[in-house]
Amino acid sequence: MRKPISQDPKSNREPHGQARPVATVVPLWSVPVPVADIPESGRHIDLTADPATCEAIARAAGVVNLSALQAEFDLAPVARDGVRVLGRVTAAVLQNCVVTLEPVTGQIDEQIDMTFVPPDAGAPPEDVALGLTEEDPPEVLENRVVDLGALAAEFVILGIDPYPRKAGSNFEAPAADEAPAANPFAALAVLKPDSAK
Repeated sequence: MRKPISQDPKSNREPHGQARPVATVVPLWSVPVPVADIPESGRHIDLTADPATCEAIARAAGVVNLSALQAEFDLAPVARDGVRVLGRVTAAVLQNCVVTLEPVTGQIDEQIDMTFVPPDAGAPPEDVALGLTEEDPPEVLENRVVDLGALAAEFVILGIDPYPRKAGSNFEAPAADEAPAANPFAALAVLKPDSAK
């Protein structure tokens, strides 16, 4: 699972300990949800991307077209102001076949199961930690807000087939020449003086 880009404050220090400005990354789709707005009983959220958002994500992903992008999320608070996000993202994608360059349609259907905790939260609760591994630690919750739009866009891009192929298309490697390749030094051999003379 690809991890969201994080900023380490220690890496943004100028000489004499002064912090330098950090470039702001504008998400392709942004639907911020403050953790404070998630009740103890949890919260369900459904999202549908508008055409402009689909176009922006398609352009960033390098595909011909992206449509019918929808996401559903179930949010549940965890200890120390964290949140667990369970969800699903679906979309229709149009790409070019890597063999014939003809249009290929496909469906994206990605499951999401992530936990976000504030940077000062320490270790996650035991019930959450049981479902995590060293390779899949909790994500950092910036400003006590989880951006569901950015999360959905990220998983949609991850779900795109990097090598789409039209049904029945096969890549055929060029046939090898039966005749042995000409020796590039053959001409030099003719010009080389005969040492016996």
